[in-house]
Amino acid sequence: MLFNYSNLPEKSQYPIPKNCLEKRSSFCYDRVNLKEGGNKSVKAAFYTLGCKVNQYDTQVMRNRMEAAGYQIVSFDEEADIYIINTCTVTQISDKKSRQMISRARRKHPGSILVVCGCFAQVAPGEAAALEGVDIVLGTSNRKDILRYIENFRASGHQLIAVDNQDTLEGEEIRSFAEKNRAVLKIEDGCENYCSYCLIPFARGKIRSKSIDQVRLEAQTLAEAGYLEIVLTGIHLASYGKDFGPACLEKAIQAVASVPGIQRIRLGSLEPRIISADFLRAVRPIAALCPHFHLSLQSGCNRILRAMNRHYSTAEYAQSVQLLRETWPNCAITTDIIVGFPGESEEDFEETLAFVRQIGFAKIHIFPFSPRRGTRAAAMDGQVAAEIKNRRVKKLEQLEISSREAFWKQLIGTTQLVLAEEEKNGLLHGFSENYCPVQWRGKKECLPVRILIVDADANGLIGQECGN
Repeated sequence: MLFNYSNLPEKSQYPIPKNCLEKRSSFCYDRVNLKEGGNKSVKAAFYTLGCKVNQYDTQVMRNRMEAAGYQIVSFDEEADIYIINTCTVTQISDKKSRQMISRARRKHPGSILVVCGCFAQVAPGEAAALEGVDIVLGTSNRKDILRYIENFRASGHQLIAVDNQDTLEGEEIRSFAEKNRAVLKIEDGCENYCSYCLIPFARGKIRSKSIDQVRLEAQTLAEAGYLEIVLTGIHLASYGKDFGPACLEKAIQAVASVPGIQRIRLGSLEPRIISADFLRAVRPIAALCPHFHLSLQSGCNRILRAMNRHYSTAEYAQSVQLLRETWPNCAITTDIIVGFPGESEEDFEETLAFVRQIGFAKIHIFPFSPRRGTRAAAMDGQVAAEIKNRRVKKLEQLEISSREAFWKQLIGTTQLVLAEEEKNGLLHGFSENYCPVQWRGKKECLPVRILIVDADANGLIGQECGN
């Protein structure tokens, strides 16, 4: 068993069950162990919960298993191995992770069940104790999934591998699940330790891929036909801090230098990265999409301080102003936590007022979820569930009106749109600023110019106006 407690918030909360190394005799693995023809006859299925970084990590495992001859099938199909890549950002994420594990074991009792990812990293004992779990892998052990599966197939003993995360070496992909868009993880880890968040414990210290690694992986994806690259990380704005000053702009420039890349999107950003210097470096990059997800969490300065967020609402608004001066029709999207401990009605009203001031294109709304081991979970002033739910609904209504107002201001503009699917005689895709667009036309491989003529509750409506 490989296990290291050193990166958990409170060691005693996550004991490893005494029976973790006992051979599991209640299930039959003969159909995996005794098949002839090597791995080509072994089917594996993946299920991913959580963020784009998790989607990338799943693809790393998938590519490695495909290269080793495993046949990858849908999670709803019969398979010999089921791999669930978990999330732990909220209590709901933990619940969904446990539900998927239970569902996989209930429907496929004779298959190998692998649990990996953030939930497995911070609660390996809990994950290992769930009925029928055979292999538990943390956030850094997934790239070695082939070795752990082969070890289990040989021994039948439960395996737990939850190590410290030290490097991104060996993490690369050759393809992605989507046809047009690929996620490229260039950074992992976070050292901000927001008072409500478990992710620094789940993901460890900041690690970045080298510029050469980023360029080479982007080139591989471009050669595979991907037109759009989404650069992502756990704390993307910290890219490069582990080998010098943060230098996300250099990673963007490296990807933009790859022939065939039509679009570059950025994952969630710390608002403080938006500066005049940063914008001067990236504004000339034609492929960079004018869509910026700036994490807010609260529109009240008092709550931001309690969250250990390192900016004020005034600094956030300044970042938005700089972006809009550079790209007038850029989309600003964000995350907001509702009902943080101590949040009063006045604090919540401040958040609503700030949302109106900014005019977001989209808001991801989360009721506060206390995470065991974080400071916020032990804070006084925990907000009642019914109050959080009421505030969520109120913010949701404001989010809808803000989103639709942003869409309407794009009527009469021309947008470059990449078609992704055809449905009911209409093409559907996303503009550069990540607005959903539908129009009639012939599906093209490259982005097409669309005149936006209307907007409804589902997005923008346009008509093709040529390239």
